[in-house]
Amino acid sequence: MTSKLARFLMCTVFALSVAALAQNAQLPAAPSAAANNAAAPVSNATGTKVGTINVEQAIFATNEGQRDFETLSKKLEPKQTELKGQNDEVEALKKQLNTQGEKLNDDSRATLVKQIEQKQKSLERQVQDARDDAQSQQNEIAQRILQKMGPMLVKYAADNGYGVLIDTSNPWPNGPVMWSGPAVDITKPVVDLYNAQSGVAAPVRPATPRPTTPSATKPAPKAPATTQPK
Repeated sequence: MTSKLARFLMCTVFALSVAALAQNAQLPAAPSAAANNAAAPVSNATGTKVGTINVEQAIFATNEGQRDFETLSKKLEPKQTELKGQNDEVEALKKQLNTQGEKLNDDSRATLVKQIEQKQKSLERQVQDARDDAQSQQNEIAQRILQKMGPMLVKYAADNGYGVLIDTSNPWPNGPVMWSGPAVDITKPVVDLYNAQSGVAAPVRPATPRPTTPSATKPAPKAPATTQPK
């Protein structure tokens, strides 16, 4: 996705067995107990393989995630522009104080300083509020996708013989994995499976125009080398 006001940080580091993940996965309510039992993922998996998945990356990589985060980014652009305008205003006042401060009388200088302080504090509050709001909306999107991805992930792991899945969203030492090879990473197949089941089409990206070189323009001939007299 393009610009973001706040980087999405999801603290869902897990090193859970498939059985535990199945028990914790939140499933949509079914109309009957029989249907619920049929839809529930396998919770007594006997697989022995260890797999890794970058949950944060998987959420962002889904077609649904790309679509919703891009929509959110565009929704937040007006606020971002507004905050930038206020920041520019504060910086202009600071520049005025630096360049004209010595020429102002005490009252005028004190008024300008107070104005800068008030605008600076107001801007800081608004930036923090905007950051919190952006992160809250990002988390809502992520949790909605994760809720649907969880049961699907459990079934994929059980069907493919995995007994343990470890989230690599946070790199070591903040995360549980010091190193892992690509052979055990199931992020891409899980994303592909999610996209297939969600039915959300891949976002269309505008084509980047290729630079064109005028065909009639030819490089200028090199000047002949001259021989210096000895």
